[in-house]
Amino acid sequence: MLKDILVFSLSSNVKLTNQVCNILGIEMSKSEIHHFADGECLAKCDCDVRGKKIYIIQSTSRPVNDRIMETLIFIDGIKRANCKEITLITPYYGYARQDRIASMNEPISARLVADLFTSVGVSRVITVELHTPQIQGFFGVPVDNCSPSYIFAKYLKKRLANTNALENGSIAIVAPDHGAMYRARDLANAMGSGTSIVVIDKRRPRPNVAEITNIVGDIDGKICVMVDDIIDTGGTILAGAKALHDKGAKEVYICCTHALFNGDALSKFEKADYVTECIVTDTIEHPEFENNARIKVVSIADMLANVIKSHESHEKIKDRYVRFH
Repeated sequence: MLKDILVFSLSSNVKLTNQVCNILGIEMSKSEIHHFADGECLAKCDCDVRGKKIYIIQSTSRPVNDRIMETLIFIDGIKRANCKEITLITPYYGYARQDRIASMNEPISARLVADLFTSVGVSRVITVELHTPQIQGFFGVPVDNCSPSYIFAKYLKKRLANTNALENGSIAIVAPDHGAMYRARDLANAMGSGTSIVVIDKRRPRPNVAEITNIVGDIDGKICVMVDDIIDTGGTILAGAKALHDKGAKEVYICCTHALFNGDALSKFEKADYVTECIVTDTIEHPEFENNARIKVVSIADMLANVIKSHESHEKIKDRYVRFH
């Protein structure tokens, strides 16, 4: 089933791609990435791709524009080498927060990047936890938007096994804003019975700054699990965690798919003693997270390997890995 596929990593997710290939029982195909002094880059493969199905794993994380250009240039090369089809697996899709016109003369950059990938010859896109689900419609090719809720739930059940919190109904799944309610419901469903849903009402006076106005739901004496898609500088999610702690939460956990951790975000989390643990996925590589007492990395490798198997066997993706809003 997998004899005609090649799986490549470019510069952003080498460790993750190796894990995916190990699960699939194949070797990661070799690619070459060169960045020249003038800022140009060259991305090419080191094997024959003629007639092969290609999977490219590349998050468009920092440096975002370099990652995008690497991907476009690599795809152009293998397309000209007459590969059969190209599936782009972009675990973190950059520019996703620019998905609408919020003020006069603003672009919809999420659509622009989707057009670039589609026009260069991508046959299919697989991604994880898009910032907003309507971005799927920006692409002119099929898009699978995978959900990490099952992965978070599996870890949390093991982490909290000795507390009997699920049996006692003392776990509150917290949406850090109204837009994250569907993520909170998804995680609550994955956790099973014994959870309630809470939402934080907040406003943003300016980017990366949040003011908490209200907490809707019961958190007193409960283990609170905040769930969101992106942590950028950490200010917003930590403000919410502090509010939960101050309002009587027993413990506060944070689940986040994409750990951007820009600026001094890591330092903020290390000082945040009101957060028991921050659980993130490896959609973005952060070697500095290893052995960090407050940050736990859970892998999406098994999920991506299963999605690739589903595509190659022409079977539907397992329900636990997809979300329909």
